[in-house]
This record gives sequence, structure tokens and C-alpha cells, in this order.
Amino acid sequence: MGLFDFIPGVGDEAADKTVDTVTVPPERIDELRQQRITESITALEIEGEQVTVSVNGEVVVLTGEAPSQEALEKMVLCAGNQYGIAQVDCQIEVDAPEAPEATFYTVQSGDTLGKIAADHYGSAGKYMVIFKANQPMLSDPNKIYPGQSLRIPSL
Repeated sequence: MGLFDFIPGVGDEAADKTVDTVTVPPERIDELRQQRITESITALEIEGEQVTVSVNGEVVVLTGEAPSQEALEKMVLCAGNQYGIAQVDCQIEVDAPEAPEATFYTVQSGDTLGKIAADHYGSAGKYMVIFKANQPMLSDPNKIYPGQSLRIPSL
């Protein structure tokens, strides 16, 4: 699929803040990030996914198989929206590539899902399309943050 860029200073940093990076070797930080990303992907509950996660510093490599393009994109976002991750190298094969690739959008300060929907679809009322496309990573349509990457599927 390719290489995806993310902003390493945003995302869920709670796990990283519990690690004192001065005393913890980089390899251990990589292991902890790999574990957190693997858990996030597992939480998606994608039937049929077979993905291996490896982390080297700010780069995540995803390999394996996904049942759909949507599943692949959600896994990329789970990995890339983690604190400290700058790139996701997606080497996942899609079993049934029936859907077109979605656009990835980086949330800017002042954005809402309605504003993003208006920009991409011409109607703020279509914000639920974006919300549903990013579940379960998004739990509330009002809780997005600058620097977060979102899937914007084609209509």
C-alpha cells in the first residue's frame, strides 16, 4: 500500500508519558509502542485480519493480510495516530480490494467533522459518514484533535 506520514507529537501519549525515556532503552520503547499498536488493531475486531506490527523508532511496519481496503486503512490509522509515530510503512495485502482507497485528512486547529464534511462532500450534514468511517478510533463526533489523521471515504 505504501508509506504514510503522521505527526509524531500527537496522539495518545498516556502510555509514553508513563515511560521515562531517559532511563528506558529505545528498544523497550519500541516494544511498548508495538504492543500498544497491536492492542489497538486487535480492538478493531476485524474478522480475518492477519497483521504483524513492528516498530523501529518513529516508524511502524505493518505486514500481513486484511479482508478489505477499509480494514487496511483503519489499521494504518491505529498505528499512525499513536504518540511518537511519524510513519507507517504499510505492506498489507488486501484480500478483497473492492472499495476505492479513502483520502486521509490531518485535522487542523478549529476543524469539526461538519467542517471537514463540508470541504470534502459539500455538506456539513454528512459528518456522520466520516465519524462512522473512523469508528472505533473515534468514540464521539465532537472529540477530534489537531494532528489526528482521519479516513475520508468516497461517497
